[in-house]
Amino acid sequence: MTSSTSVPATAVRVRGLRRVFGARSVLDGLELDLRRGEFLALLGASGSGKTTLLRILGALDGADGGEALVPEARTIVFQEPRLIPSKKVLANVTVGLPRGAATRATGLRALAEVGLERHADAWPATLSGGEAQRVALARALVREPELLLLDEPFAALDALTRLRMQDLVGELRRIHRPAVLLVTHDVDEAVRLADRVAVLRDGRLVTDEPVTVPRPRDPGDPAFVALRRRLLADLGVHAPGEAATSTPGPAPASPEGASA
Repeated sequence: MTSSTSVPATAVRVRGLRRVFGARSVLDGLELDLRRGEFLALLGASGSGKTTLLRILGALDGADGGEALVPEARTIVFQEPRLIPSKKVLANVTVGLPRGAATRATGLRALAEVGLERHADAWPATLSGGEAQRVALARALVREPELLLLDEPFAALDALTRLRMQDLVGELRRIHRPAVLLVTHDVDEAVRLADRVAVLRDGRLVTDEPVTVPRPRDPGDPAFVALRRRLLADLGVHAPGEAATSTPGPAPASPEGASA
């Protein structure tokens, strides 16, 4: 069951959550709390249930048991921007919102926040991958969500654009203060952005700990390195020294979708 919650300090409360595909329990009694304004990064191998959990919290899938309490105001940013080709950038940002000058002004402010105010009248086909994903972020934030769900939103970007998008998400989160759940395969990304990092395995969280590395976070910081190593070990990745800096890339699609 998924429903809204009005508990002031809590954005997400999950208890005993189960999701079954055939004979396989992708989520098996999952327990999770996420405070308002908190940023949680969720790691796990492909098929571990990360995207299944995100889809349930976003009301795109149902659970087979347990309880998930979430805010009514929630939005999802996917790996693909999912812009409407036949609508210009501003119309993509405000799609589904009431028409009018106030909505247009709100959309323009959102585009300004992601550095794309000059692209309001551009067509999606003219945007780079990073620009399109910034439009997707603006579309999510214009709805002022209390919960922002991010499903590997930087996975298709080049390394430099990815770092810039990470910085942008961190800044937008600081300004808007939604609770954020980021699904990612990248350990460095998780440690760089999140207040907490959790590892999902066998349908349950096997790791859930705060990130105490001071911001801005340097991957060479001993505390960053130590947490990275612990998380990689929890993911079953054992490499000498610092040779491994992120988890393996996505495997073929699992029952939960194209990315796990």
